[in-house]
Amino acid sequence: MAPKKTILIVDDHPLVREGLKSILKPATEYEVIGQAGRAREALDLVKSLQPDLVLLDLSLPDRSGLEICREIRNNSPPTRILIVSMHSKVDYIVKAFQAGATGYMTKESATERLLKGIEHVLSGEYFMDGAVSQAVVRKLMQTPEKEMKITDAAYDTLTPREQEIMVLLAEGNSAKEAAAKLFISPKTAENHRTNIMNKLGLHSTLELVRYAARLGLVDVDLWKE
Repeated sequence: MAPKKTILIVDDHPLVREGLKSILKPATEYEVIGQAGRAREALDLVKSLQPDLVLLDLSLPDRSGLEICREIRNNSPPTRILIVSMHSKVDYIVKAFQAGATGYMTKESATERLLKGIEHVLSGEYFMDGAVSQAVVRKLMQTPEKEMKITDAAYDTLTPREQEIMVLLAEGNSAKEAAAKLFISPKTAENHRTNIMNKLGLHSTLELVRYAARLGLVDVDLWKE
């Protein structure tokens, strides 16, 4: 039996923390191992507990959630961060991803979408609410990538199967979903994903989206949550 994925909930409202915990309760593959209402407490718990995932609110009483994102990424790189916030403005969301978040949803979406978001984030994918995802991807595509060179030559190094999987990933599918569509195992799809990222010199799914869109391989309007 696979070990449970551990989750730390960070929000300054106790009722919100309990609400998120109650949503997670039926999902036996996850275990809430801690809660925090302030930034300092959250960082101490991340350091001591090393959770697989932090559910993080951006509005904390002592420090900005964006600062917490950066510290978690620096101090505990394996820990994934899913923002659960009242803010839905594109600029907030873009800044959260740039600070190190791997998922973003509004609190009003949490009841229906929290478990799906957690699944995507823990499987190594990025996750955004569908209502904001297209605008965020467009905004991120406008951000200069100092290290990323978009060339047909790099794309041509991919095998035909890798090219297929790249397009599916860029359209917002997880490796597991791409595997189902191509009738291959999830492990094979994940191996292809790793090879694609290495060959293209990319480091995240968001970079992959920008790369594919700039080559005209996908329409950003098709990008899903």
